[in-house]
Amino acid sequence: MEAGTIEQLRREAAEYYSNHGVQQRMEDALNALFPLCPADLYGDLANYFSKFSKAPVICKVAGRKVLDGVGQPTLEVEIHCTVKNYEKRICSAVISSHYQIPENALSGTEADEKERNDSVTIAVEWVNESLNTMLRDLKPTDQCEIDKMLGEYFSKKVEEKKETEKEKEEDDTASITSCAPPAVAPSGQKKEAKGGKKSNTEITIPPAEPSESVLCGSLAIGGTSLAIAKAGASINHTPLYLHIALLKHSQDSPKEMTLPLPMVTLLSCEKLSLAKLKLMKEVMLIPPVQLSIKQGIERALDIQKEMMRLLEPAGKGPNPQLADSKKGKAQSKEKKASPPALRISHLGCLIMGYDNLEQPLLLMQTACNNIGLELGTDMYLAINCAAHELMDYTKGKYEILTGTFKSPDEMVDTYVELVNKFPSIIALVDPLRKEDRQQWNNVCCALGSKCYLIAEDAATNTSKLKTDQNINIPTCSGIVLKYVNQTKISDLVELTGLLDGQRRITILGSPDGESSDDSLVDLAVGLGARFVKLGGLSRGERVTKYNRLLAIEEELAKNRTLRYDANFEFTDFTEELQPEEQESEILPPPQQDSVPSELTVPALQGHNTPAQLLESSTLT
Repeated sequence: MEAGTIEQLRREAAEYYSNHGVQQRMEDALNALFPLCPADLYGDLANYFSKFSKAPVICKVAGRKVLDGVGQPTLEVEIHCTVKNYEKRICSAVISSHYQIPENALSGTEADEKERNDSVTIAVEWVNESLNTMLRDLKPTDQCEIDKMLGEYFSKKVEEKKETEKEKEEDDTASITSCAPPAVAPSGQKKEAKGGKKSNTEITIPPAEPSESVLCGSLAIGGTSLAIAKAGASINHTPLYLHIALLKHSQDSPKEMTLPLPMVTLLSCEKLSLAKLKLMKEVMLIPPVQLSIKQGIERALDIQKEMMRLLEPAGKGPNPQLADSKKGKAQSKEKKASPPALRISHLGCLIMGYDNLEQPLLLMQTACNNIGLELGTDMYLAINCAAHELMDYTKGKYEILTGTFKSPDEMVDTYVELVNKFPSIIALVDPLRKEDRQQWNNVCCALGSKCYLIAEDAATNTSKLKTDQNINIPTCSGIVLKYVNQTKISDLVELTGLLDGQRRITILGSPDGESSDDSLVDLAVGLGARFVKLGGLSRGERVTKYNRLLAIEEELAKNRTLRYDANFEFTDFTEELQPEEQESEILPPPQQDSVPSELTVPALQGHNTPAQLLESSTLT
């Protein structure tokens, strides 16, 4: 390079720095630091001038296939930004898959496995190609703008799929019309047989709504939105929960924040064989509001340890090696006859079977009594009924136990009796199908002032809830939101705002195929959720979220911004409903002969020992 050119560049640089006041800023910084005598002068200078640098922008969005907590494929999204002229990896987020996991299934069917793999593969392609190009040079702090772009991209993909399916359907119709042989009319006997069978079955319930199809690749939308939120929090040097709270409250920093109460799953009450679930899919513990999160989790752990002791198979322990072959054979037979060892569900809790609805609750009452606690005072209960999995559509009734069927109206009576016998139950999750809206009204009027009636499966997916400003769900106390598929951070912010306006509580729920990403807890805290449903206190992908909740509690307490709610606030639905609705929806007092037989077991008395209680139970 010629000397004249170099000199010209020097003059231009000097003029640039002079015009932009860099020299004056340097002098101001040195004057400010001179009396302080900092140990790291250059570090302080770097911090001073960093605020004048250009805001970080996204330079790369990368997706990859990873494994979730049960070894199934899911999506991880990485965000890279240009920070002070250097490319830097800011964060990553793993989104949980949307597939439900059968408790007793060793693996899914080949079709399910293929669908899951295809969905993740397509999501990785979307992230690495289209979304990477679309989001380049945008600020990761512009969450709303980016979420809008992600929503438009997803809508475009949905339309493309519809057009493809329409073209395929037209081609198939044309092919069938040209190639199909003449149709053979079925015999009259078959028609009569079919008609007779239908007439013998009385189905008086509304049919199940068709499950909403999930577009392959939709994980890319939710995963990218969550990763952008984490990147924005990192760029702003704020914790993710505060970043979410600022998004919800339009950048107004809340003076105080509350923590969601954990719903700790203690028991998974399912059958050993591949059959219908029993009424209580999960039995969960909810600590009292006056306890800290740390105290509540410690108390739940104590109850879990005592439950494990009570459920321990009889005679378990090291058996000495016997020299006598006859004794050895006897010992072998005894081993075969002994009940199986305790198992831990993929939800991170104990698995237990039962013969009547009261057994698990009485056993938990025994465990609490043994360690000096009282249910209803020192700990509360919540039950995930998962009623949609119990329906026998040929009979039009719920099968709550093997061979025990209940109509939707009888289910309401069952819950009334159960809560009256066990007032420590303060939450029922999915007590009915979402189609049984009249019975939802009835159970809310009967029990709404005593416990929370929560919709999980009974609520449609997050994106569909958001598009309907009235929130198209049955009458309930609140809903469980899960961050899966195409759900975006902006969707959760808007939806929780709608629920707050309707005095409904929000529960952030952990899906079956959970990962070790602990962002769900930050979302629950930032959105102001009343509860967080994380599973049990076992398995790493579950425990890491409880640890995150404990860390947030310590941080808020240290900053003196932590506020505890005073009590549980239940809703009196009889006052909320219109007068003309009340007459038809309030349940009459249950008749004596309508009390379910499985609820007539007397309450636990002093002579009912744990051994007597477990004798009639079927433990898995």
